[in-house]
Amino acid sequence: MDLGFNEVLLFSGLLLAIAAGLSGLFHGTVLSVSVLGVALGAALAGADLVDVSATDDSVVQLIELALIVTLFSDGLFVRRELLIVHWSAPVRALALAMPLTLLLLALAAKGLFGDLTWAEAFLLAAVLSPTDPVVTSTVVTSQRVPESVRHTLNLESGLNDGLALPFVLFFIVLASPGGDAGREAVDLLGEAAVGAIIGVALGLLAGRLTHHLPAGGMERRYEGIFALGVGLMVFGIAEATIGNGFIAAFVCGIALAVADHDIADDFIEFSENVSSILQVLAFFVFGALIVATGLSVGVGLLLAFIVFALLVARPLAVAISFLRVKLPTPHRVFVAWFGPKGVASMLFALFVLNSAVGERELIFEVAAFVILASILAHGLSDTVGTNWIERRIQADPELTDHEIGPTPGSRAIRR
Repeated sequence: MDLGFNEVLLFSGLLLAIAAGLSGLFHGTVLSVSVLGVALGAALAGADLVDVSATDDSVVQLIELALIVTLFSDGLFVRRELLIVHWSAPVRALALAMPLTLLLLALAAKGLFGDLTWAEAFLLAAVLSPTDPVVTSTVVTSQRVPESVRHTLNLESGLNDGLALPFVLFFIVLASPGGDAGREAVDLLGEAAVGAIIGVALGLLAGRLTHHLPAGGMERRYEGIFALGVGLMVFGIAEATIGNGFIAAFVCGIALAVADHDIADDFIEFSENVSSILQVLAFFVFGALIVATGLSVGVGLLLAFIVFALLVARPLAVAISFLRVKLPTPHRVFVAWFGPKGVASMLFALFVLNSAVGERELIFEVAAFVILASILAHGLSDTVGTNWIERRIQADPELTDHEIGPTPGSRAIRR
């Protein structure tokens, strides 16, 4: 059925209340509010109680808002990890492993799903290239996991959302009717550059401004609101000019945190609450759209792609990228496995579904089931993996980190 304003409030309020009420039960398990949101969306859509369309303005705006907050938050929180001096592994994970993963996934997508053009195959791969530590929060917060591993996973996942975004946008344009690779690449680079300049300028300005406010500055409880306001404002300014608002939001988060180190700390709790609300609602829409689009691809092909994405593409890309990195084998294996797909991939998939790409529904279907499989597989294995690497370190003390000390306030970069 079509939802009016009252029905939207009813379902949204019910979903948020249930998610909050069950959060304690879900903690430390494969279940999460994300899984709950997807499950309820799919269940209510399957029962014909909700009817969600990817082209609906409210759906588009929800997706965009959730993506803005996610990217801005990533930019703010990644500063913590940038302070650590161990760069080799995370830089290779970002500069080599992510592009290699994208390439491998694109080749597999083109080989398995013949209806996809090369541009669409690379688009699907770009959607699935970011990683998300929230799915495996036990891994990136546990002191039993070596600091070098946690740092690599945390910094990689914090930055690769923003780094994957230009690829997603480029391949959306290229895969859309009338897409011109050369012209669109130049346009996209120009928009990204302008967005980055706006993001840096406004982020630094806002950060410096906090030190010169009247009456001793703003009250601490408003600092989270201030940060979010800056993130939304920079998106609006970029989009109102010729810049890319999403790139601007991500870069602005980094610049703001550099200019005012306390902002990121004070923004954590506030942003987690705001992000959680947006994510639960976005996941609900995501689940409903899975039912609405149906499953047109063969189950065998879908399973083959899921297995390749989780067991071959990421591990192989990390193995190649870490060939000359001074990282013990258990650490490499751990990083290679824990590359879960999560919030950013979901939002990118919804972004594609609302585009003019010819095979947008097929791309969404495949991406959706890869994400769901990843949530289950990586969520179920986080505690097992933590216990495994702890036993390896206990058996061989030389595997203990010596080059990285504890990071003050280190925590998972939340989505």
